[in-house]
Amino acid sequence: MARTGGVPGLVSGRRTKWIVLAVWIVLFMALGSLAGKMTDAQENDTAAWLPSDAQSTRVSELQKKFQATDEFPAVIIYERAAGTTPADLAKVKADATALADVEGVSGPVQGPTPADDGQALQVIVPIEMGPAGQLKVVERVDAIRAIVLNGNDGLNSYVTGPMGFAADNTEAFEGIDTTLLSATVLVVIALLLLIYRSPVLWLLPVISAGMTLVLAQAVIYLLVENTGLVVNSQSVAILTVLVFGIGTDYALLLIARYREELRTHADRHEAMAVALRRSGPAVIASAATVAVGMLCLLFADMNSTKGLGPVAAVGVVVALAAMLTLFPALLVIFGRWVFWPAKPKVGSARPSDKGGWARLGTGIARRPRTIWIGTSLVLGVMALGLTQLNAHGLAFEDSFIDKPASVAGQQLVNKHYAGGAGQPLIIIGNAAAAPALQQSLQGTEGIAGVGAPEVRGGLVRIEGTLQAEPGSPAADATIERARKAVATVDGADANVGGFAAITYDTNTANNRDTKLIIPIVLIAVLLILMVVLRALVAPLVLIATVVLSFAAAMGLSAFIFSNVFGFDASDSGFPLYVFVFLVAVGIDYNIFLITRIKEEALRHGTRQGALIGLSATGGVITSAGLVLAATFAVLTSLPLVLIVEMGFAIALGILLDTFIVRSVLVTALTLDLGPKMWWPGKVDTGTQPETVARDRGKKPELV
Repeated sequence: MARTGGVPGLVSGRRTKWIVLAVWIVLFMALGSLAGKMTDAQENDTAAWLPSDAQSTRVSELQKKFQATDEFPAVIIYERAAGTTPADLAKVKADATALADVEGVSGPVQGPTPADDGQALQVIVPIEMGPAGQLKVVERVDAIRAIVLNGNDGLNSYVTGPMGFAADNTEAFEGIDTTLLSATVLVVIALLLLIYRSPVLWLLPVISAGMTLVLAQAVIYLLVENTGLVVNSQSVAILTVLVFGIGTDYALLLIARYREELRTHADRHEAMAVALRRSGPAVIASAATVAVGMLCLLFADMNSTKGLGPVAAVGVVVALAAMLTLFPALLVIFGRWVFWPAKPKVGSARPSDKGGWARLGTGIARRPRTIWIGTSLVLGVMALGLTQLNAHGLAFEDSFIDKPASVAGQQLVNKHYAGGAGQPLIIIGNAAAAPALQQSLQGTEGIAGVGAPEVRGGLVRIEGTLQAEPGSPAADATIERARKAVATVDGADANVGGFAAITYDTNTANNRDTKLIIPIVLIAVLLILMVVLRALVAPLVLIATVVLSFAAAMGLSAFIFSNVFGFDASDSGFPLYVFVFLVAVGIDYNIFLITRIKEEALRHGTRQGALIGLSATGGVITSAGLVLAATFAVLTSLPLVLIVEMGFAIALGILLDTFIVRSVLVTALTLDLGPKMWWPGKVDTGTQPETVARDRGKKPELV
């Protein structure tokens, strides 16, 4: 009789399983209402994304002294390719008068301003964007469009600029939570039905993951209310995918071990207790690795990146708790029949005794060194695609999969006016230095024009128009020169901000975060692996394989983005997001494999343990990888380039890691290194000869 005490016995006990279920139901009912408040808790303004010490963030705060609320300019561009007519000018003047009465207009309407080529007219409308304005951004832009699109008679017109971009971005995310959740659930259900072919079993992981998501959202909401945690639409979208993906992964791993034990234990309660005791440490180690990897994002400068860390970590921890308590309790309550029509029977053959994974292991055992070297070279060739990765940042007009009206309008602004028209640099400093600041800005290369100083409350505000398009290398260079110029003005204490500077500061912070956090994540994961495996060589090997997998996924993704999808660039935060998720998840699967290998090596030696570990875990880890990859692939259905690129690259990386790195590369390295994998520890008992791998023509005996 196996020992069934402790937490595993409590979760799977004949009576206590009902207590576990009752506790989760009570938590769900008590906290479920808080999850619904997550939408209102999101912050998507500049301060919620940028570093608090960025110059553009400080300018956003100082601007409140010049205006009661935040302002977003709506830039309206009118174009007639044959040249604008007097009637066009009269129409645009009438529009400017009507626009002054639109709800939310917070200042005088500027324009119409004719283009030098005579083909366009421009109007700028300042719109209030405080908390109330953010809720009405689409409504206000629709009101503007209703005016400017009326009676054009061949005159093309578009609403663009920050207000137009904000409206299109809001519409892109409208209903995203429901859409993403529905798509994710359908993908998980379809894959679970395909994997288990059971009409009932799929319900239990989905119910558990659904309750996990609700409770994770409730915990995050409490953190937002009590700790100042910043949550935005991006982190909420990733939370949905992560919880369902990783929660289902843990469920699949537990199901696989439970089915094994049902073949040797007549009592399902005892079988579950043994399964939890044997698989629980690996699942806990995996979750700890993922959670710690996510928490490393707290070192980021970008508030959006920093906020994602705790959000993802909470999701992982709650998923771990649910899949080690609620889910096993449900499995035991439903009994063996939940596996119908393939109910595991006592004494039936284990899946590791035969099948494709055992044959793959036998093939790798014949020439492990040749295979791991060849596999590494193939992944290295994929990584060469990194030369095509342009992760210097996305201009707003490159951020959408499709071409919304604001993007089409901005392209016309860039064609007919200075690149920064409607998105000026804003310089705020001490009022006494106003003349010197204006002069320094006028003398800055790349500045097309400088507005009159506006003085208020001891501060001066000056606008400067960029010659280059915001987000371009030329515009970034101009911002750097402008900041250096105003910094030389004695006593000015000036900051350079505005929407173009926000883009620049975002890219700068993302690049800094990538260089800082990647080494931190690698060190943290390495230390966890050393503790879990009580070895040095195996952790180093696993880290190396995951980094190679990441490079291959990024390289292949960059090649596809450039040559198939037609994406010219990637967001500057893209490499860091993909790295953190792929390293955490890649190590995740390697922990499942390597801990099983070590468990078997204690009885059979490292080389045979590697073959048993691969054949025993191959099916379940591959299934888990498919589920997680499919859930992240759901992100590619969204209309934003950053989210599509993230979803594609992470899904591709998970597939590479599941089918190539974990199945072939790690197995081949373990077979080649043998007992050296566990140095300085010792695992091999010596009772099973190491000749298993040397006997190349003999199939290893799987026990």
